Amino acid sequence: MRITSPRQVTIGDAAAFAGTTPRAIRHYHAIGLLPEPARGGDGRRRYGYEDMINLLWIRRMADAGIALDDIRDAFTNGAECPGAESPGEAPTGAAPGSAGPCASPDGTSPDADADTDTDTDSGTHREAVIAGTLERLADALAAQEAELRRQRVAVQRMRAEGSRLGLLSDLVTERLRGAPEGSMRQADLDTLLVTERIFGPLGAAVQAGRFVALARDPALREESDRIDAAEEALDDGVAVDDPRVARVAGERHAFESRLNAAMEAAGQGQEDEALFDAWDAAHPATADAPARREPGAISAAEAVGMMPYDFSPARLRCMELAVELAARESPAA
Repeated sequence: MRITSPRQVTIGDAAAFAGTTPRAIRHYHAIGLLPEPARGGDGRRRYGYEDMINLLWIRRMADAGIALDDIRDAFTNGAECPGAESPGEAPTGAAPGSAGPCASPDGTSPDADADTDTDTDSGTHREAVIAGTLERLADALAAQEAELRRQRVAVQRMRAEGSRLGLLSDLVTERLRGAPEGSMRQADLDTLLVTERIFGPLGAAVQAGRFVALARDPALREESDRIDAAEEALDDGVAVDDPRVARVAGERHAFESRLNAAMEAAGQGQEDEALFDAWDAAHPATADAPARREPGAISAAEAVGMMPYDFSPARLRCMELAVELAARESPAA
C-alpha cells in the first residue's frame, strides 16, 4: 500500500482543506492571527502541519462566532493589530451569505423590489410586491436567528467542555467523556480535529475511542509515546531500506494489536457498533435521496493531498510496512 502525503502545501490547498479562501488566510496573516510562513524558491508560501492545525482551530472558532481579535488574543500575546472580519465572510451574528437584516437574498435593498412597477395603478400588485419583500425579510431574519442560536450553542459547549474540546462535534466530545478528566493532550485534540475534517464526526468519534483507551492505561500510553518517538527518529537521514524502518514497523504493528485487544476487552467494539447504528438511524440514506455534500466539504481522497505531514521517505515506508503487516493478519487476508 503506497502512502503519500505532501510535506507542505500551497495556500490554495491549505484554504481548500480548511474550508476557507486564500484571501481569508492572507487577512489572518495581515492582522497577526496566523504567522506567515516563509516563501519558497518559487516565491510561494508553503504551509506545514502546524500551520494547518492552527488554521483549522481558527476556522472552528470563527464559525462559532468568536471575533478574530479574540481568536488572535488566544493564539498570541495580544499584540496590537487592527482586527476585522475575514474578507468575504459574514460579520459575527450574520447568516452566511446574508448582507444584513434588511437585505434581500441577492444583496439588494427591499426597497429595490418595492420600487418595481411604480408606474402601475394596481394596488393589488403593489401589495403583492410588499408581501414578497416582507417574506424575504422574514426568511433573512430567521436565518440570522438560526445562526445566532448555532453560535450560542457552540460558545456554551466551549465553556462547558473547556476551550478547544468544545469546538469538536457532540459525537466526539461525548465519546471522550469515557477518558479520565484532564487526560486528553492537545496533540490528541489536534488529531481529532483533522480526522473530523476529513472523515466527519463519526470517523473522529471512532478514533476518539483510541485516545480513551490510551488515557485509561498509562502503560499503553507510555508505549505509544515510545513508538511515536521511534517513528519521528526516522528522519531524512535514514534510508528507506535501513533495518530500523522494518523494526519500527514491526513494533508499531505489535503495539496496535495490543491496543486493539485492550479496546475490545473494554467493550469499545460494542460502543463503535452502537455509534454506527445511531448514526445510520439519524442519517438514513435512500436511493431516492442520496447524501448531499455539504458546502465546503472535501472528499477523503482530496484531503490526503491537502493536509501536509512532514514525513520523511523512511517514515512513510515504515507506515506502509505496518499496514502490510496488519493486512497479512486480517481475517479477510
